[in-house]
Amino acid sequence: MSVNNCKRTINDKLISHFNNFWFAATEPIKVKYARLRFEKDYIQTNKKPLVSICVPTFNRGSILIERAVKSALSQSYKNIELIVVGDCCTDDTEELLSRIKDPRLKFYNMKKRERRYPQNIENHWFVGGAAPANKAMDLAAGSWITRLDDDDTWTKDHIEKLLTFAMDGDYEFVSGLYEEERFGKRKVVQGRMALDNYYTRTTSINSSKIGGVSTWLYRSYLKGMKYNLNCWRKDWNQVWDIDLVLRIYNARVRMGFLEEVVAYVLPRPGEESIGLDAYKLTRKEKLKQYKFK
Repeated sequence: MSVNNCKRTINDKLISHFNNFWFAATEPIKVKYARLRFEKDYIQTNKKPLVSICVPTFNRGSILIERAVKSALSQSYKNIELIVVGDCCTDDTEELLSRIKDPRLKFYNMKKRERRYPQNIENHWFVGGAAPANKAMDLAAGSWITRLDDDDTWTKDHIEKLLTFAMDGDYEFVSGLYEEERFGKRKVVQGRMALDNYYTRTTSINSSKIGGVSTWLYRSYLKGMKYNLNCWRKDWNQVWDIDLVLRIYNARVRMGFLEEVVAYVLPRPGEESIGLDAYKLTRKEKLKQYKFK
């Protein structure tokens, strides 16, 4: 698990400790209340519920269209809405999306890209897409929500398989396997247990298995649990999607794991690897790209 190289301040420690306490105290209650209000809607009377695909993006118009948008709109499952939220994009993202004449596609560009953290390559990776992802969840109208990074792709039957698995198992949150490529080598990523020592820094304990963010599908009443814009302040599990999914687990959400590859995470054009590796290998370019104005 990557750790921020910046020294944590007293402020960082106080805010992260308070947030940890607040999430632990309130989110299990939120989930119980949401179930009381909405779980009845998930009895399998409607076999084709609306699924909202949430894609946060920032100035990656071409790869967004070629990968995420193309992959989402070509799904075998058709009852979808694709919500792309730009973090105040200033490139040709809006123009490129406007050429796609599919009523299921919706684009919202945030008016302002606010400074949210000290600028270093780790922080851009840890929390960069959290604000537009939260906005996408706010705009989602579906009974189910799924996440797709703007540079990732899915199998054609990604939604169909995950949704069937979730409904058949009465799960509130499901994820699965994905295939990644680093330095020319591909492998299937198996996912990790929520209480694996990778996350807990203690002895691994058998628990729910969790896959990468582009394999997530969950009931929309969980969208009250937002990405934590202060996750970069923590001393461990600082990545925004990891922070959220561990809170989902701790809120006792019913989780399932599909042992099938449903997504692909590949290097962007001109890069050799993915994730934080890619950010570090192109540090100068990334710091320039994501610099707050």
